[in-house]
Amino acid sequence: MANVYRKTASMQDRIPKVDKRDELSSGKEECQCHYDLIIVGAGPSGLFCGINAMLTGKKILILEKKNSPGHKLLISGSGQCNITHDGDILDFLDHYGDPGQGRFLRPALLGFTNNDLISFYKLNGLEMVREKGGKVFPKTRRARDVLDILLEQCREKGVVVECNQTVMSITRNEVAGKENDFLVSCKDGIYRSSLLAIATGGRSYPATGSSGDGYRFAEILGHHISEIGPALTPLLIKDYPFSDLAGLSFPDMRISLYRHAKIREHRGDILFTHEGLSGPGILDSSRYIQAGDILKLSFVPDDKRKALEKWLVNKARWDGAMSLLSVLADLSHLELPVVPLYPRLIKRILEILGMPSDLQIAQLTRENRSTLVDNLTGFPLVVSDLCGYNTAMVTRGGVERKEVDPKTMQSRLVKGLYLVGEVLDVDGDTGGYNLQAAFSTGMLAARSIKKNWTKSDPL
Repeated sequence: MANVYRKTASMQDRIPKVDKRDELSSGKEECQCHYDLIIVGAGPSGLFCGINAMLTGKKILILEKKNSPGHKLLISGSGQCNITHDGDILDFLDHYGDPGQGRFLRPALLGFTNNDLISFYKLNGLEMVREKGGKVFPKTRRARDVLDILLEQCREKGVVVECNQTVMSITRNEVAGKENDFLVSCKDGIYRSSLLAIATGGRSYPATGSSGDGYRFAEILGHHISEIGPALTPLLIKDYPFSDLAGLSFPDMRISLYRHAKIREHRGDILFTHEGLSGPGILDSSRYIQAGDILKLSFVPDDKRKALEKWLVNKARWDGAMSLLSVLADLSHLELPVVPLYPRLIKRILEILGMPSDLQIAQLTRENRSTLVDNLTGFPLVVSDLCGYNTAMVTRGGVERKEVDPKTMQSRLVKGLYLVGEVLDVDGDTGGYNLQAAFSTGMLAARSIKKNWTKSDPL
């Protein structure tokens, strides 16, 4: 794999010495590094776009700011790469934030489905396995194997991948009498292309190269950027009371979000951390959460509230001498999920409510019983902050969807400009939905580019 991409330290031998200011302002100097398509960003969306756009006689260049491609892909799924999700592709549409995101992605997802992605890798020698719950991983459990196939495809098809190339600026050469090419300025020179795809990712995990450059490039070229923020990220909780219970998890818990009033409800697995909350149920909800919001966790489902109250009253009558902790340690009659360390959690909740754990159930007042049930069915926690971009798996917000044609991924504002992957205002749930969107949008853009090339260069 040594020749898949070039780790370019210097471009002096290949790029003419030009004054960048003259090139970008007057267009008097002719840039000799001309390509048919330049893609900025060597992540999955950019690599896949380049691979599938290639036609005989065309020159495609992918520019990557890091010293090697696919840094973020390599850490996805803790290095195991949860590449997509199982099931009907139409079900994917409900896993991308607001309904508008699903509608926007529909042509891309239906045009290149989860099964298509699995087949692509199978044809290239990498089998996929489906986990219980629907997550799909490479059989080897190695993100490196996923990336290596993309790089091998680039090598075979002649797609050039240049690393150590930080793009400083992108402009259009609109000099009269010349084609309106894109001029991509890097540290050591300028590349020129009639078509451009921005595949830079978002701002999450900036150490991997996703530092938000694509938003700046798109904005300079005339696009609007909807408010961005970290998504699929854990939460920090104000005066967090469960630090010593870190690692305790709850399957399929109801999570209610309040901002003055209840604004959202969600179900999912949650995990106690040392500073707050994580797990798929929290990560998927994080795109909607702000500092100061209140989360209410239902340790006991709300539809079991009346049954719990009745049971506590009956226990006080029949076994009044039992301690409150002992009574609450066994809620099996309510058919609750089996939760590790549940007695420790109950003890902590009682401490927070100021109720002695050795309090006899017969001594529990009606007011205290009501307070206890309120907290078990909706324990309130105040969000102090969201973990930032260094922890967030994806970025919410981005290039506004209305400015991009969902049938081609081409800009509605700038002819010849394509936008793919996380730079768009699209973010999915955990479980492989974001990587699938990256591959699908990359493929859709590639098909549109090839179609236009075929029309303009008929055989």
